[in-house]
Amino acid sequence: MKKTAIVVGATGLVGQSVVEHLVNAAHIEKVISITRSPVAYSSANVVNHVVNFERLAAYSAAFKGDILFSCLGTTLKQAGSLAAQRKVDIDYQFEAAKLALNNGVSHYLLVSSSGANEKSHSPYLKMKGELEVKIGALGFNRISIFQPSLLLGERRHFRLGEKIAAYILPVICSISFLRRYRPITGNEVAKKMVLVSQEAGKRLETFKLDEVFVK
Repeated sequence: MKKTAIVVGATGLVGQSVVEHLVNAAHIEKVISITRSPVAYSSANVVNHVVNFERLAAYSAAFKGDILFSCLGTTLKQAGSLAAQRKVDIDYQFEAAKLALNNGVSHYLLVSSSGANEKSHSPYLKMKGELEVKIGALGFNRISIFQPSLLLGERRHFRLGEKIAAYILPVICSISFLRRYRPITGNEVAKKMVLVSQEAGKRLETFKLDEVFVK
């Protein structure tokens, strides 16, 4: 039986590609994209729900489906403060997860980050780790977490640090024992996520670094 997939963060680097791959996935009948502003899609199989993330509970009906892809995220610069970044990277995603779970969604897939750890001294990695722990405590039948290295691709907002790293990391990672840390495109992460969503797997599984690449 074909399934309904929900994508939160559907306009981001990974989320946009996830929607594109889901449209052509044999196991998916309908795709629900959750966004802040309207998005037009060429496929009639994609339904766009525009929500106010400050009042997500009011949009509970939009989170009815079988699989949830959580691809939401921001930077400190875009958010304006650490508190505002935490709201996007933790609060919004956790609230969306709870709504989906209450609506019967059984499989949750999360884009996290390599090095994610709730005890990290890095605010960013700490946030990612905290979200992973909170999600892991929820009652989804299956949770798949993806911890890629540096994400490559065309973003809506320019990130100087990522641009510099995008030139340096591939050179460093040409050394064999560092190869697993090589950068990955948002499209490649999306392909792996969609592939995992159509295969059987463990109740809680984390794909780290080179494991995010489709073999």
